[in-house]
Amino acid sequence: MMELSAERRSVSQMPWLLLLTVVLTTAVGIYNLASASRPPSSPMWASQIAYFFIGSAIAVVVAWIDPKLLERLAIPIYLVNLGALVALKFFGHKAKGAESWFIVGPVRVQPAEFMKIGMLLMMAKYFHDDYRPQQPTYGFLRLIPPAVIALIPTALVLVQPDLGTALMMAFTTVTVLVFARPSLTVWIVAGVLAIGSVGVLWNDYVRVQNTEQRFTIIRHKLKKHQDARITGWLDPTSDLKGSNYHAMQSKIAVGSGGVNGKGWMEGTQTGLRYLPEQHTDFIFSVFAEEQGYLKCLGLLVLYAGILLAALGVAAGAKERFGAFVAVGIAAMIFWQVFENIGMVTGLLPITGITLPLMSYGGSSMVSVLIGIGLLINISLKRQRSGL
Repeated sequence: MMELSAERRSVSQMPWLLLLTVVLTTAVGIYNLASASRPPSSPMWASQIAYFFIGSAIAVVVAWIDPKLLERLAIPIYLVNLGALVALKFFGHKAKGAESWFIVGPVRVQPAEFMKIGMLLMMAKYFHDDYRPQQPTYGFLRLIPPAVIALIPTALVLVQPDLGTALMMAFTTVTVLVFARPSLTVWIVAGVLAIGSVGVLWNDYVRVQNTEQRFTIIRHKLKKHQDARITGWLDPTSDLKGSNYHAMQSKIAVGSGGVNGKGWMEGTQTGLRYLPEQHTDFIFSVFAEEQGYLKCLGLLVLYAGILLAALGVAAGAKERFGAFVAVGIAAMIFWQVFENIGMVTGLLPITGITLPLMSYGGSSMVSVLIGIGLLINISLKRQRSGL
């Protein structure tokens, strides 16, 4: 009788909305990938299914690990992932100008994807251990340790160089720090920095200046392709045959899908290979062209379901460690979805970010599913506590 009661509690605490939306989003992604990787490309959808099952198996293990053990493992997991990022400089495979991968036979592993999880676990452990009821808000001094925890791996990813992933790690970190309830002084300084950043952007890219006496704050320090991405974002019609070509082709694909889309495997931008990295970074462009506006809204509803379920897990977490991990995972998924869809529609600069559960890639798929396993673990914590 007690076993039956425990089983019922386990079922009731399972985040079913999270599981349903993750499975549906992955299914949509595999269906879409079959079109994006149509012949003569290799059938990447088959590999994606394998990655999903591998990631799901790991997620099941993560979901049933003792939460206290997860907390104790936060430091070793963080250090191992840091070591992997450092090892990339010596053993990493260089592709497209970045040393971001380990290649062992047919297997490609991107350590930065798993570093996101390690970073979140470490930050959550810090905020759990540093809790002071008499000091509910965090000033600058107390925010230095978690900022350093995030800064070290973010810097290692940035020097690969992988600007897109580094930005996602930075945005996720800021979200977690905001959840920690910064003091009013921190908010004021952050606001001043935000206004200053807008000023720098205006001075370097918007303000009309004499080209011979042009004064820039950071633009002259950027690499040529980084400068071109910002210029192309602010002026979408510039250099359409060069740096802005891919962004324009993506917007053509998204816009040509109309309300109902052209149909599966009927996308011309996709079929004629006008889209760059159409199986990874620009996978949403493929979906928009072939499935149309209404189904794109449906996909966004699925992502909203994942995020709401993750935040629900955070709200019901028994301990600060679980709450911070859940918020971090929700932030990680949100910022990737926001940046990927923003860049392929021309609203944000192109940074090379994959769309969670939709883009092809084993490291991306497995790392997201590990995050889902952590959310399930946190949700089931109440059942383990006999509540």
